[in-house]
Amino acid sequence: MGSGDPLVIVVLGPTASGKTDLAIALAQALDLAVLNVDSRQFYRGMDVGTAKPTPTQRAAARHELLDLREPQQPINLQEFCALGEAAIAAELARPRSGPPLALLAGGSGLYIKALTQGLRPPAVPPQPGLRRQLEALGQPVCHQLLSGADPQAAARIAPADAVRTQRALEVLYATGRPLSVQQGSEPPSWRVLELGLNPRDLRQRIERRTEALYAGGLVEETAALIARHGADLPLLDTIGYGEARRLLAGELERGAAVALTAQRTRQFAKRQRTWFRRQHRPLWLSASDTDGQLQQALPEIEGRLG
Repeated sequence: MGSGDPLVIVVLGPTASGKTDLAIALAQALDLAVLNVDSRQFYRGMDVGTAKPTPTQRAAARHELLDLREPQQPINLQEFCALGEAAIAAELARPRSGPPLALLAGGSGLYIKALTQGLRPPAVPPQPGLRRQLEALGQPVCHQLLSGADPQAAARIAPADAVRTQRALEVLYATGRPLSVQQGSEPPSWRVLELGLNPRDLRQRIERRTEALYAGGLVEETAALIARHGADLPLLDTIGYGEARRLLAGELERGAAVALTAQRTRQFAKRQRTWFRRQHRPLWLSASDTDGQLQQALPEIEGRLG
């Protein structure tokens, strides 16, 4: 591909690494929208617990691929690829001087890889009946079933990730073949520049982020989600919401809930780091603040644009 071909910039990194702030700064500098690739931010009403961009941040830069569905309507990888590719195409088609540009930001590694490397997941529609049966079995049993039937898929899906576990089983039962052997690829027609964030003080950032979530209304948001969708909503098993639900049920004190959320977040960040190290080759930005990261990123982008 030549220097005049479309360029898609990707801001990636573990949770709490500062992706949103850098993405907004890049969007402002380059007149771009921020295309979200954080899988929990696809859902309406899940704002505090997912650290979704605030109204102020959304006013500072256009954001797309947020609030796509209600939480009880999971978006599988195939559906997201269609939505993501359409959003990228729309951004690349916007009139601008110089080569077309688009900007992705998020920490959901598989979704980023699907878009940037052209993964083609199997076309298996959602099966509500099967999903209800899997929910009745419980996530520990479902992940164990997946480990026995498709160990490769199980290894890259967190044991608490009910949505992706159910999807992998759904594909397996519908086609008779493991998800891990069905994902072909068709590289996109645009170039990719990945900018990685991996701050040295990530542990402290996670601690501050966790405290901010609880202070900012995580427990109240969880209560509203339970009232609207029921306590068995699979997404309420995810980090933060799971602990807040247990707090509301009287199973955890606030301090214990905060500590457990921080612990789960650190574990998740470790998995993200491993994924990005093995599956991607970003330019890792060494600056510790957004302004410094922006000053590192812009010359690299200009160099890619020729």
